[in-house]
Amino acid sequence: MRLYLSRPHMSGHEEARVAEAFASNFVAPLGPQLDAFEASVAAYLDQDLHCVGLSSGSAALHLALRIAGVGPGDEVWISSMTFAGGIFPVNYLGATPRFFDLDPDTWTIDTARLSEELAKAAAENRLPKAIVPTDLYGQSADLAPLEALAEQYEVRLIVDSAESLGASYKGGRKAGTGGDAAILSFNGNKIITTSGGGMLVTRHKDWADEARFLATQARDPAPHYEHSTYGYNYRLSNICAAIGLGQMEVLDARVARRREIFARYEQTLCRPGITFMPEPADLFSTRWLTALTIDAQETGISREDIRLMLLEHEIESRPLWKPMHMQPLYKGATYHGSGVDEALFANGLCLPSGSDMTDAEQDEVIDRINRLLNA
Repeated sequence: MRLYLSRPHMSGHEEARVAEAFASNFVAPLGPQLDAFEASVAAYLDQDLHCVGLSSGSAALHLALRIAGVGPGDEVWISSMTFAGGIFPVNYLGATPRFFDLDPDTWTIDTARLSEELAKAAAENRLPKAIVPTDLYGQSADLAPLEALAEQYEVRLIVDSAESLGASYKGGRKAGTGGDAAILSFNGNKIITTSGGGMLVTRHKDWADEARFLATQARDPAPHYEHSTYGYNYRLSNICAAIGLGQMEVLDARVARRREIFARYEQTLCRPGITFMPEPADLFSTRWLTALTIDAQETGISREDIRLMLLEHEIESRPLWKPMHMQPLYKGATYHGSGVDEALFANGLCLPSGSDMTDAEQDEVIDRINRLLNA
């Protein structure tokens, strides 16, 4: 049987929640399960935040950027190493991305480089409309300096926390609470899932209100269908939200299991030439995926050698995200960096990390990689 990178992991609570939705006949897009799911996420993150359940993380980013005022001719400064859905909304709005490298100590956006470029941009009157850092592979970006820079230069900060629900930042602050808004993803491969879905999380009530309005086809309050602007069909299904309610009950347990899986990989595979994603002492990562790099010169084995060997045995692994500035779509885009993300892509691999993976399944992955490395 194929071992997947990160498959959905149901807890048993979801069926009861979905049954409640069916029994009440709330099978339309909105309903009490969606309201409860939004409240549950807010209670987990910070009760003072406003949460809006949406059809995907990309939808959440699209709405956040639009509400931030991003439009044609604007720039959005963004982590280059990210999933495509974390950048495409910039294109939807006719804006231009400017890509930034990672800090090698955290694998999140290089805040020092960002600070330098903001100072230059301010002097030349070309500041971006928004900054979008990515919480990579379950680890929070460095929120304090990012928020300070956004305030100093009066630029909107929207944090892509699609991969980091359950992580925390210095002092225990939850990932997903940063900036003017943060976005979450509940795609099938995430820490918890609603089958497909996302969420916009914001400290601004007016942003949440506008997001709900735009996500329901921007229908004005009238007995007929009245529209003064265009909107989207972006709201999360009440049935999917019911699944999310069941998943929230086991979120911390799912994070704990993925951290166990990461620790076991690190203990059994670490050797000269194998380096795992760092976790600074004041950060707490979900270890959504176990990410490592392989130095082919030191090990004699490349990232692709390992990936293809695992694939032969029906074990799914995946290269790290290909940086967006290297993608054909963004050829010629402005990039600020020294190639930290390029090197991570060239040598990086994500190993199977699903919270339902058994010790025996992980033993097989570890054994096969060690045999190849020792050959």
